[in-house]
Amino acid sequence: MMRALIIIDMQMDMQHRLDRGQDSVNPDAGDKIAALARHFRAQRLPVIHIRHREDHPASDFHPDAAGFPPMPCALAADGEAVFVKTTSSSFTSTGLETHLRENGLSDLTVVGAVAGFCINSTVRHGADLGFRMTVPTDAVLGFSLPHANQSAQVIFDVTMAHLGADFAALTDTAALLDR
Repeated sequence: MMRALIIIDMQMDMQHRLDRGQDSVNPDAGDKIAALARHFRAQRLPVIHIRHREDHPASDFHPDAAGFPPMPCALAADGEAVFVKTTSSSFTSTGLETHLRENGLSDLTVVGAVAGFCINSTVRHGADLGFRMTVPTDAVLGFSLPHANQSAQVIFDVTMAHLGADFAALTDTAALLDR
Protein backbone atom coordinates (compact mmCIF):
# COMPACT_ATOMS: atom_id res chain seq x y z
CA MET A 1 0.00 0.00 0.00
CA MET A 2 1.84 3.06 -1.24
CA ARG A 3 1.08 6.55 0.02
CA ALA A 4 0.73 9.76 -1.97
CA LEU A 5 0.00 13.38 -1.09
CA ILE A 6 -2.70 15.07 -3.14
CA ILE A 7 -2.74 18.88 -3.05
CA ILE A 8 -6.06 20.25 -4.28
CA ASP A 9 -6.76 23.74 -5.65
CA MET A 10 -4.13 25.69 -3.71
CA GLN A 11 -4.19 28.41 -6.34
CA MET A 12 -3.72 32.15 -6.03
CA ASP A 13 -7.47 32.73 -5.79
CA MET A 14 -7.25 31.18 -2.31
CA GLN A 15 -4.49 33.59 -1.32
CA HIS A 16 -6.50 36.50 -2.72
CA ARG A 17 -9.49 35.48 -0.55
CA LEU A 18 -7.25 35.37 2.51
CA ASP A 19 -5.69 38.72 1.63
CA ARG A 20 -9.19 40.26 1.35
CA GLY A 21 -9.98 38.99 4.83
CA GLN A 22 -12.70 36.54 3.86
CA ASP A 23 -13.85 34.50 6.86
CA SER A 24 -11.69 31.37 6.82
CA VAL A 25 -10.47 28.34 8.74
CA ASN A 26 -6.78 27.42 8.69
CA PRO A 27 -5.41 30.50 6.93
CA ASP A 28 -1.95 29.00 7.53
CA ALA A 29 -2.83 25.76 5.71
CA GLY A 30 -0.29 26.64 3.02
CA ASP A 31 2.54 26.31 5.55
CA LYS A 32 1.26 22.89 6.64
CA ILE A 33 0.92 21.79 3.01
CA ALA A 34 4.47 22.91 2.21
CA ALA A 35 5.75 20.92 5.22
CA LEU A 36 3.84 17.82 4.13
CA ALA A 37 5.10 18.15 0.55
CA ARG A 38 8.70 18.35 1.81
CA HIS A 39 8.09 15.31 4.03
CA PHE A 40 6.61 13.20 1.23
CA ARG A 41 9.38 14.21 -1.17
CA ALA A 42 12.06 13.38 1.40
CA GLN A 43 10.54 9.89 1.67
CA ARG A 44 10.40 9.64 -2.13
CA LEU A 45 6.63 9.41 -2.02
CA PRO A 46 4.54 10.97 -4.78
CA VAL A 47 3.13 14.47 -4.51
CA ILE A 48 0.22 14.99 -6.89
CA HIS A 49 -1.18 18.40 -7.77
CA ILE A 50 -4.77 19.18 -8.70
CA ARG A 51 -5.68 22.55 -10.16
CA HIS A 52 -9.14 23.88 -10.90
CA ARG A 53 -9.87 25.48 -14.27
CA GLU A 54 -12.94 27.23 -15.60
CA ASP A 55 -13.39 28.38 -19.17
CA HIS A 56 -15.46 31.50 -18.51
CA PRO A 57 -13.11 34.48 -19.07
CA ALA A 58 -14.42 36.30 -15.96
CA SER A 59 -13.71 33.35 -13.65
CA ASP A 60 -10.89 33.57 -11.11
CA PHE A 61 -9.96 30.07 -12.28
CA HIS A 62 -9.67 30.91 -15.97
CA PRO A 63 -6.12 30.05 -17.13
CA ASP A 64 -5.42 33.74 -17.85
CA ALA A 65 -6.76 34.97 -14.49
CA ALA A 66 -4.58 36.09 -11.59
CA GLY A 67 -6.25 33.46 -9.41
CA PHE A 68 -5.30 30.48 -11.58
CA PRO A 69 -1.54 29.95 -10.86
CA PRO A 70 -0.57 27.73 -7.94
CA MET A 71 0.31 29.22 -4.59
CA PRO A 72 3.99 28.79 -3.62
CA CYS A 73 3.10 25.88 -1.31
CA ALA A 74 1.61 24.01 -4.27
CA LEU A 75 4.32 24.41 -6.90
CA ALA A 76 5.05 21.09 -8.56
CA ALA A 77 8.59 19.78 -8.44
CA ASP A 78 10.09 18.29 -11.59
CA GLY A 79 8.34 15.07 -12.52
CA GLU A 80 5.34 15.49 -10.22
CA ALA A 81 1.93 14.80 -11.71
CA VAL A 82 -0.33 17.80 -12.27
CA PHE A 83 -3.99 17.30 -13.15
CA VAL A 84 -6.31 20.12 -14.17
CA LYS A 85 -9.96 19.55 -13.33
CA THR A 86 -13.17 21.24 -14.36
CA THR A 87 -15.36 19.58 -11.74
CA SER A 88 -15.51 19.52 -7.95
CA SER A 89 -14.19 15.97 -7.55
CA SER A 90 -10.59 15.52 -8.62
CA PHE A 91 -11.52 12.10 -9.97
CA THR A 92 -14.31 13.12 -12.36
CA SER A 93 -12.70 15.26 -15.05
CA THR A 94 -9.11 14.01 -14.85
CA GLY A 95 -7.04 10.88 -15.28
CA LEU A 96 -6.30 10.80 -11.54
CA GLU A 97 -7.84 7.40 -10.81
CA THR A 98 -5.97 5.75 -13.68
CA HIS A 99 -2.70 7.39 -12.58
CA LEU A 100 -3.14 6.20 -9.00
CA ARG A 101 -3.99 2.63 -9.96
CA GLU A 102 -1.19 2.37 -12.55
CA ASN A 103 1.30 3.51 -9.91
CA GLY A 104 -0.04 1.33 -7.09
CA LEU A 105 -1.09 4.31 -4.99
CA SER A 106 -3.91 3.42 -2.62
CA ASP A 107 -3.27 5.40 0.58
CA LEU A 108 -4.04 9.05 -0.18
CA THR A 109 -3.41 12.06 2.03
CA VAL A 110 -5.62 14.89 0.80
CA VAL A 111 -4.92 18.56 1.56
CA GLY A 112 -5.79 21.93 0.07
CA ALA A 113 -8.97 23.84 -0.68
CA VAL A 114 -11.81 24.26 -0.21
CA ALA A 115 -13.13 22.08 2.63
CA GLY A 116 -16.83 22.19 1.77
CA PHE A 117 -16.33 21.82 -1.96
CA CYS A 118 -13.46 20.06 -3.73
CA ILE A 119 -11.90 18.48 -0.64
CA ASN A 120 -15.29 17.08 0.36
CA SER A 121 -16.20 15.73 -3.08
CA THR A 122 -12.73 14.32 -3.79
CA VAL A 123 -12.43 12.51 -0.46
CA ARG A 124 -15.90 11.01 -0.74
CA HIS A 125 -15.33 9.98 -4.36
CA GLY A 126 -11.93 8.47 -3.55
CA ALA A 127 -13.37 6.47 -0.66
CA ASP A 128 -16.17 5.22 -2.90
CA LEU A 129 -13.52 4.05 -5.38
CA GLY A 130 -11.78 2.07 -2.63
CA PHE A 131 -8.86 4.35 -1.83
CA ARG A 132 -7.79 4.82 1.79
CA MET A 133 -8.29 8.52 2.43
CA THR A 134 -6.54 10.55 5.14
CA VAL A 135 -7.21 14.23 5.81
CA PRO A 136 -4.91 16.30 8.03
CA THR A 137 -7.56 18.83 8.97
CA ASP A 138 -5.10 21.64 9.71
CA ALA A 139 -3.86 21.45 6.11
CA VAL A 140 -7.30 22.11 4.65
CA LEU A 141 -8.50 25.62 3.93
CA GLY A 142 -12.11 26.54 4.52
CA PHE A 143 -14.13 29.64 3.66
CA SER A 144 -17.52 31.03 4.62
CA LEU A 145 -20.58 31.09 2.42
CA PRO A 146 -21.80 34.66 3.01
CA HIS A 147 -24.78 34.31 0.66
CA ALA A 148 -25.97 31.37 2.78
CA ASN A 149 -25.09 33.12 6.06
CA GLN A 150 -22.77 30.25 7.03
CA SER A 151 -19.45 30.85 8.72
CA ALA A 152 -16.25 29.17 7.62
CA GLN A 153 -16.00 27.36 10.96
CA VAL A 154 -19.51 25.88 10.77
CA ILE A 155 -19.00 24.65 7.21
CA PHE A 156 -15.56 23.27 8.05
CA ASP A 157 -16.71 21.46 11.20
CA VAL A 158 -19.73 19.87 9.52
CA THR A 159 -17.68 18.85 6.48
CA MET A 160 -14.92 17.26 8.57
CA ALA A 161 -17.50 15.48 10.76
CA HIS A 162 -19.08 13.94 7.67
CA LEU A 163 -15.75 12.95 6.16
CA GLY A 164 -14.53 11.46 9.44
CA ALA A 165 -17.75 9.53 9.98
CA ASP A 166 -17.41 7.32 6.93
CA PHE A 167 -14.93 8.45 4.30
CA ALA A 168 -11.53 9.33 5.77
CA ALA A 169 -9.19 9.11 8.72
CA LEU A 170 -8.87 12.59 10.20
CA THR A 171 -5.54 13.62 11.67
CA ASP A 172 -3.22 16.61 11.78
CA THR A 173 0.01 17.58 10.08
CA ALA A 174 2.22 16.90 13.12
CA ALA A 175 1.03 13.29 13.31
CA LEU A 176 1.81 12.72 9.63
CA LEU A 177 5.25 14.32 9.91
CA ASP A 178 6.05 11.76 12.62
CA ARG A 179 5.35 8.83 10.25
